Amino acid sequence: MLAFNVAHKKLVKVAKPLPQLRAGWALIRVRLAGICNTDVEILRGYHDFHGTPGHEFVGEVVEVRGASAAIKNKWLERRVTGEINIHCSALGYRPVCDFCRRGLLTHCARRRVLGIVAQDGAFAEYLTLPLENLHLVPLSVSDEQAVFVEPLAAACQILSQVPMKSFREAAVLGDGKLAQLIARVLHTALPRVVMYGKHADKLALARRAGMETRRVHGDASDLKRIREKYRLLVEVTGSPRGLALAQHMTEPRGTLVLKSTFHGAAPVETWPIVVKEITVVGSRCGPFAKAIALLRSGKVDPTSLITRTFALAEASAAIEFAQQAGVMKVLLANRPSGV
Repeated sequence: MLAFNVAHKKLVKVAKPLPQLRAGWALIRVRLAGICNTDVEILRGYHDFHGTPGHEFVGEVVEVRGASAAIKNKWLERRVTGEINIHCSALGYRPVCDFCRRGLLTHCARRRVLGIVAQDGAFAEYLTLPLENLHLVPLSVSDEQAVFVEPLAAACQILSQVPMKSFREAAVLGDGKLAQLIARVLHTALPRVVMYGKHADKLALARRAGMETRRVHGDASDLKRIREKYRLLVEVTGSPRGLALAQHMTEPRGTLVLKSTFHGAAPVETWPIVVKEITVVGSRCGPFAKAIALLRSGKVDPTSLITRTFALAEASAAIEFAQQAGVMKVLLANRPSGV
């Protein structure tokens, strides 16, 4: 099969055998894959990953191993998306780790993470995942919507971690792809959401979706210029600079949710957290069922964030394009021959 591996900070086209199936796992033909900031950070060394990246996808199940006929009938030839954390039981470990025993499967001590940690991902014609990781895509949800389920679920995780009834408004610091999804999800629960970003065209996307917007410069001048403070603020700049500004913008006794992941360290002073008694919440993966429900209901439609779709064979060019200024979501389409 055609796939792309990380090598020397680039995506390199390779031909590799179809992945081997474990019992209880599915072979999935990828239909669409999304490029996100984490994939770009992987090229820069994040998690020292050297396999096939890509963790946002929609595909169709073409084979299931070690399951009953009824289970196979449920999944075969159906469109699916999948949770990216693969935990102890699916990997055959016995006994399972303490985190799995406590039900914290996304924090499994032995976990593999699709396209990020020790598990080849979606920048390929096929991938494999355990059946327990898969979610059926409703007929009313298009491929272009379904490819957003994983990052949309990450946005929904904030609703699970923070008591929304305690807030009337929130600020989102950042205007990129994940920030846009987070703002839309928060706006389903709160009457007022304000997005802060550097890019006029990206802020315009947020305004069309019902958010207020403010411009930032992305440098030290923001600390002096921005006076607004918020009880709930989500930092999703993807930049080491973002954390200092986020602390500055969070009220005393406020809640600061951190979503940025990047290769390297962020220089930060911790005294504002202590002096202002800020609650800091790390937030990662989230509930796929909630994300799919938002898509099916029409409360969130992320397709306006798609800038361009490349053929899978053009993945190297696609990830370069995805890093250009003003670009939002870039997709890879694995189209059958002749289509």
